[in-house]
Amino acid sequence: MNLPLDIGRIYVEPAAALHPRGAEILARFPLAERIEVASHCRIPELNEDEAKAEDWVGVKRTNLVLGIKKTLTCRPNGRSSDFIAPSHANGCAMACAYCYVSRRKGFANPITTFVNIDGIAGAIIRHARRQGAKPEPNQVDPNLWVYDMGENGDCSVDAAISDNVRDLVDVFRSLPNAKGSFATKWVNRDLLALDPQGHMRIRFSLMPPDPARRLDVRTSPVEDRVNAINDFVAAGWEVHVNFSPVVVYDGWTKDYAELFTLLADTLSPQAKAQLAAEIIMLTHNADLHAVNLRWHPKAEELLWTPQWQEEKVSQNGMTNIRYRAGMKAKMLARFRATLAQTLPECRVRYAF
Repeated sequence: MNLPLDIGRIYVEPAAALHPRGAEILARFPLAERIEVASHCRIPELNEDEAKAEDWVGVKRTNLVLGIKKTLTCRPNGRSSDFIAPSHANGCAMACAYCYVSRRKGFANPITTFVNIDGIAGAIIRHARRQGAKPEPNQVDPNLWVYDMGENGDCSVDAAISDNVRDLVDVFRSLPNAKGSFATKWVNRDLLALDPQGHMRIRFSLMPPDPARRLDVRTSPVEDRVNAINDFVAAGWEVHVNFSPVVVYDGWTKDYAELFTLLADTLSPQAKAQLAAEIIMLTHNADLHAVNLRWHPKAEELLWTPQWQEEKVSQNGMTNIRYRAGMKAKMLARFRATLAQTLPECRVRYAF
């Protein structure tokens, strides 16, 4: 596994350095410079230094932040999952040009790992026990409560930094009424040994290879993600696919038809039998557009297409850029029809 990290500097809260998990992580990177910070979320030389935008990828590759997660609540979701679990990490080593997390972290977005995994795991266990048995099926899952444990990062890479992901897989395996879930663009085959016994859902995010090479920066090739699906299913994982984000450009429907054909030709009958998909059309943002123009302007040729887009206020109150409502409905219909024709086994859990 060619990990997209070369940690040379670790920003660490004093309490995180004293925590057993924090000590384990520091021991994994003994040569890294350590810089003590009062708060993981207020590091001026990272978040407030405009010059850091010029080295967006370099900062991701070489920096790590260790902190204590203070808010340990499970939030309702209803799309990808029933609940959002408290984050065990925030930020990502990859640099996808459309990533919404980067809008919130200023001019640099390295991984922050939360070392109090014991508290995070305990919060999930208590919450799941309060829920009891799932009373009826929904589009998230027919039987189990599903907790998204990777809302703000990529658990496949997080698993190479610490044992947080391993610990959470152990938690969900032990819960009779719940499963964990996360989306990923990185193939970490070490996860195959974790034995989730059906209590973990991994969602491989996919788009056609050509735009992925421009937009999915520092990720595993799309072909590698597709080729990993059968192995994860055989190892006891539930595997879904995320067509996210769906980016519209000249020739996009042809490219997606070829991607669906690749899936149809690659997946085993066992993998197809449990397959489901999420379809999420691109949401962009003027602030992210400005950041991208600093480090990756070629991406904006695909992402910033005002002739097809309009402003819309999202549920969180942010003003974002989305495909125009009438056009978006037609785009989604065309996408779903092509998927149904090429890969009819793939159930669509939701699309927006």
